[in-house]
Amino acid sequence: MRVVDHYTRPLADGRILCEVCPRVCKIGPGQRGLCYVRQNIDGHMVLTTDGLSSGFCVDPIEKKPLFHFLPGSSVLSFGTAGCNLACAFCQNHEISKSREVETSAQRASPEAIARAASELGCASVAFTYNDPVIFYEYAIDVAQACRARGIKTVAVTAGSIKPGPRAEFFHAIDAANVDLKAFTDRFYWRRTASNLAPVLDTLKYLRRETDVWLEITTLLIPGENDSESEIDALTRWVVRELGDETPLHFSAFHPDYRMLDLPPTPKATLVRAREQGRANGLRHVYVGNVRDAEGEATDCVGCGAPLIRRDGYRLTHYALDANGACRSCGRYLAGQFAATPGAWGARRLAVDIEAWA
Repeated sequence: MRVVDHYTRPLADGRILCEVCPRVCKIGPGQRGLCYVRQNIDGHMVLTTDGLSSGFCVDPIEKKPLFHFLPGSSVLSFGTAGCNLACAFCQNHEISKSREVETSAQRASPEAIARAASELGCASVAFTYNDPVIFYEYAIDVAQACRARGIKTVAVTAGSIKPGPRAEFFHAIDAANVDLKAFTDRFYWRRTASNLAPVLDTLKYLRRETDVWLEITTLLIPGENDSESEIDALTRWVVRELGDETPLHFSAFHPDYRMLDLPPTPKATLVRAREQGRANGLRHVYVGNVRDAEGEATDCVGCGAPLIRRDGYRLTHYALDANGACRSCGRYLAGQFAATPGAWGARRLAVDIEAWA
């Protein structure tokens, strides 16, 4: 456990106001916030998951999904427990809703994580499976240890965080995939018990005020957030506020957690959403959770030449030079690229972090 009083305010009745995320929980003595990992102990806020993880795996970076950030490379992925949202469709609910942090987690120091990533040949470490917003102090420590070894860090997040901790957190991060869950506040409130506006603020902050590489994912749920009008509004907003070269991933829903009564997303819905985004001016729109070679393809904005082709998480074609420019016309592809692409492929490797303790 670790005292984390920085973004808190004591209240007259003995509760503590947590100001890390827009939920601003008022936490009584001995109680925890909705995230379950920030607890009021003796008048101080404590992060109960500091130095703890729910498990580690080496994944392809494309699984995050990040298509314009070190393509083909491997990433050491881990999460903790808990979440500051309450998504009815959570596909990681065993982790995000976990209450048995002390008994189920592995202990992992920032130095051990950075060392493991380096020795495993990973180009980056990803905070994923649950939202790093709720353990951002621990994530920053890990990111700093990684930077000392030349390892980059990735945040997979819903983006629901207040401005102060947001600036501290993302100052340490190299790339982010933000889960834009829908484009209506009604959906956010009914299905996630949160609000849309803070997420949009985070997206604009990342694009306009940081050097963090940004990609967006929207999980399309049949009858919930997949209408033509909502996709139209969402993609127009991305072009207007974030720029036409911001990669946007439309991902297929599979019934899970508390939304088992809905069908999986038809592939036709994803294809239609991709076409809408492209028609509205987005240059890089992708589909996920289905096999679709065209929906995973990256082409040059300048001359239209094929730049990257993917088969699931495996690269099958790569036509960028060492500087990330098109070999045909020299136009740079938006993103962050290594001199040569990675060759990790679609493998997934479970890691026992205690070997690096």
